Amino acid sequence: MTQSVVVQVGQCGNQVGCRFWDLALREHAHVNKKGIYDEALSSFFRNVDTRKNNGEGSDIAGGKIRCLKARAVLIDMEEGVVNEILQGPLRDVFDSTQLITDVSGSGNNWAVGHKVYGSAYREQIVERLRKAAEHCDCLQCFFLIHSMGGGTGSGLGSCVLNLLEDEFPEVCRFVTAVYPSAEDDVITSPYNSVLAMRELTEHADCVLPVENQSLVDIVNKIKHMANTGKPGSVIKKDSTLISGQGGVSKSEKPFDAMNNIVANLLLNLTSSARFEGSLNMDLNEITMNLVPFPGCTTLCPASPRSTRWPTSTSPPAG
Repeated sequence: MTQSVVVQVGQCGNQVGCRFWDLALREHAHVNKKGIYDEALSSFFRNVDTRKNNGEGSDIAGGKIRCLKARAVLIDMEEGVVNEILQGPLRDVFDSTQLITDVSGSGNNWAVGHKVYGSAYREQIVERLRKAAEHCDCLQCFFLIHSMGGGTGSGLGSCVLNLLEDEFPEVCRFVTAVYPSAEDDVITSPYNSVLAMRELTEHADCVLPVENQSLVDIVNKIKHMANTGKPGSVIKKDSTLISGQGGVSKSEKPFDAMNNIVANLLLNLTSSARFEGSLNMDLNEITMNLVPFPGCTTLCPASPRSTRWPTSTSPPAG
């Protein structure tokens, strides 16, 4: 069975990541009734015996679940969201070796996140990524979750993507990028998005774009369907699709419904690789089926994988 490492960058990335780990635990609690550490759990979680190695714990290949640790790296230049996660119900899923935080933030500036913090924290980020990879028997891909409008998410997030390509060139890089809506109140978000998009086209294997306003529309539509009470409406008000209540989360917070949509996207995307079934598929097949000709994924002239059309002719149809 293969494993995946989730890298959460910035406020948005860590909030979505928090909802992802919540839903992942709830999913496995529903499926895994015997409390056995199976292959499905090993995709995103380590089974650790904390009684060994002076309290740091050692990985257990199978048997009963001792202590689950997420295969994740949490990065944010404002420590508020990460501290909230560490003080919440998910605090036992992470430890200090998975965290990188600062106190000042990037000021919604791509250059500060990419150049300033990217240079200052490069070694620490690489160390955390390598340590997470060392705990995997067969590392298949990295999932990077970040926003495109914020300074840390766009700037440092794209810097982390570059590091992933440099340190793990053979490992797939899936990026979940949350784009700002047209009504975004941060004046620098369009510039941050354009600069970060340049990096994504260069270094990501697969980008799953998510737009903020679309998330709002989806949540409103789902709530409307749940409140109508029509026979054809199968979505319940407390559905894990939009609700953060239940499981390890006791109360629903702002943006939880929107973040749940993105978390479900990632969880469902990997379900065929984690659970047995007739339609099992490798995550690498997703990019292979979506992009049969990788050289045509971008027209950026500076990209070594790009296709540059002659100036005298037009691109071929289709």
